[in-house]
Amino acid sequence: YPIYNARAQSLRHQFMRIATGGKIAAEAGQTVAVTALDDVSFELKSGDSIGLIGHNGAGKSTLLRTMAGIYTPDSGRVIREGRTATVLEIGSGMDPELSGYENILRMGMLMGIPLKEMRTKIPDIEEFTELGDFLSLPVRTYSSGMTMRLMFAVATSGQPEILLVDEMFGTGDAGFQERAKARMRDLIAKAEIFVFASHDHKLLGELCDRVFELSHGKVIVATDFNKKEN
Repeated sequence: YPIYNARAQSLRHQFMRIATGGKIAAEAGQTVAVTALDDVSFELKSGDSIGLIGHNGAGKSTLLRTMAGIYTPDSGRVIREGRTATVLEIGSGMDPELSGYENILRMGMLMGIPLKEMRTKIPDIEEFTELGDFLSLPVRTYSSGMTMRLMFAVATSGQPEILLVDEMFGTGDAGFQERAKARMRDLIAKAEIFVFASHDHKLLGELCDRVFELSHGKVIVATDFNKKEN
């Protein structure tokens, strides 16, 4: 993606070129282009649970957003078949001025779930989030942990064919994290596609059967997680 009004040969540019995981190159004029992903190609099938690891800026979050259809690749294509749910960043897909209940229906609509069907999922979401009366309040009044609970509960309330999650288990109390892990295991056991970006190798080993290691926008290792750890 392009960054405008940047001096390609400046000291700041040189520092960023070294510090960032993406590749930075000068284009015509004062435009600098960042290559966040470079020649990434793979195919997933039902039953796959994939972990993404790599240093900050390696391209994990960009890959998830591209898989979700949020970002459009400059070259190549993403073929995605099946209902997709995402938990990518706190507040993503939410309107902070709407209540928790209103956001449940809103996020369901964005996921392609009919309103009538989404209403039937509310009791399960209420139970899982344990937010109680807060669900009637605007989401802007929530803490980051409360917001993540609601996002995760909605994303996993149905049975998405594809679930994309970015570093969410570090948010929330220990009780929520254990419930979230149990919920994820239940989804994975139903043979749906799961892609999870994290720095926690132990957690990736618990939830994923393969790992893709990214560096500077490239997948440098794609192998069985347990074999990698051994």
